[in-house]
Amino acid sequence: MSRSSFSPSSLGSNLLLRTDSYKASHWMQYPPGTQTVFSYIESRGGAFSHSLFFGLQAYLREYLSTPVTVDDVDEATAIMAAHGEPFNRAGWLRLVEKHGGRMPVRIRAVPEGSVVPVHNVLATIENTDPEFFWLTSYLETELLRAIWYPTTVATLSAAAKATLLRYLEATCDDPHGQIPFKLHDFGARGVSSLESAALGGLAHLVNFMGTDTAIALVAGRRYYDCDMAGFSIPAAEHSTITGWGRDRESDAYRNMVTQFGKPGALFAVVSDSYDIFNACDRIWGTELKELVVQSGATLVVRPDSGDPAETVLKVADILAARFGTATNSKGFRVLNNVRIIQGDGINLDSLRLCLSNLYHNGFSAENIAFGMGGGLLQQVNRDTMQWAMKCSAMQVDGEWRDVWKSPVGDLGKASKKGRLTLVHDAQGNVQTRRIDEVAEGQPELLETVFENGEILRQTTFDAVRARAAAGVGQVITSRAPL
Repeated sequence: MSRSSFSPSSLGSNLLLRTDSYKASHWMQYPPGTQTVFSYIESRGGAFSHSLFFGLQAYLREYLSTPVTVDDVDEATAIMAAHGEPFNRAGWLRLVEKHGGRMPVRIRAVPEGSVVPVHNVLATIENTDPEFFWLTSYLETELLRAIWYPTTVATLSAAAKATLLRYLEATCDDPHGQIPFKLHDFGARGVSSLESAALGGLAHLVNFMGTDTAIALVAGRRYYDCDMAGFSIPAAEHSTITGWGRDRESDAYRNMVTQFGKPGALFAVVSDSYDIFNACDRIWGTELKELVVQSGATLVVRPDSGDPAETVLKVADILAARFGTATNSKGFRVLNNVRIIQGDGINLDSLRLCLSNLYHNGFSAENIAFGMGGGLLQQVNRDTMQWAMKCSAMQVDGEWRDVWKSPVGDLGKASKKGRLTLVHDAQGNVQTRRIDEVAEGQPELLETVFENGEILRQTTFDAVRARAAAGVGQVITSRAPL
């Protein structure tokens, strides 16, 4: 099948077309004698104080390890000519001839899963062959995209985890046993593409183990050698409830218990198709109560409308009155036989409000889990954490020179100077340094992960999770009282 057919498997297969159009002309714009271009990627601030770095290995495996071919050059030549851009056909053909189409660049990065304060270099890239000095910038579009999106989702998910842990540690006897399944990914249908679902969904699984984004499991296997990155449970949707008719709502719920209510099992039932409070009080809490109790399973009731914090508390109060509670060692009530999952309208703010409402009314955070969809995978953009990739040094006629920007209209966009790396200072704090200022023998936090077409260092998903867990406490958006 030719590329002109634009089958899903071929849309992004040509590296030369995975860039911004104006990049095609940049090879003509550098100073004469340019040999090396060095650039770095950082979060310049934004919504979080730290970033949880993730996603580079997926990009290296899926895209950058594939050599460019003469066919790629031919396709890009034709498209750029019709598009109105000058194209470096001779340069790309020379790259195919000299390097077999493999990228003569070096990429260094912090280990994935690392939690790093913003305003620090997370990854760097430079060309390794002076003949292809223009390649560093040409790759900016896809390299920055490969990092900013999964890292932003991983950071947002980590911030949710930090909030959940605060409430679990205050109200629950086993906070670390509870946390893995407290935030479930509901985002697959709300993202802009299948690849976004895969990468964003896997980024969330760095911090949690609950997901309904099945394509993220494929990404975990393909990019991080993880056999099974996440788990789910049987759950109802509105059609499987409303399909029975309003007058048979209790039959729909009864069927869920019959089908999935086995000892030790969990199953979730959306219960607001008509009246969530009636469903909790008269159907689950009265008509079907004994069926639920005798099943030995845990029923997870899912509200799906209304103000999240108000609805969750009212549902908890009704379920507590009908099923009863036990008081844990920290003095908070834990529902018998039932739990709640709130999946509508959840973001970092509403999640905290739900937890705070329960806390101030004596309920343990273990009573509730959350589902986050668009708020997790789609309501982020490059500005959420002010991501940028900037050139900071060039080698011209054998001499290195600093390169930077400092726009008078926004000093927040000022960029760093020199060839950069990441180290720990004398106090153990992470700090960006110029490579020429690093003391001999001082360990650097950046590792060479890719060079001259080869992936040199890879990580496992377990290792990513371990690094993230060690740093998650730093990703806190609010230290206000519970």
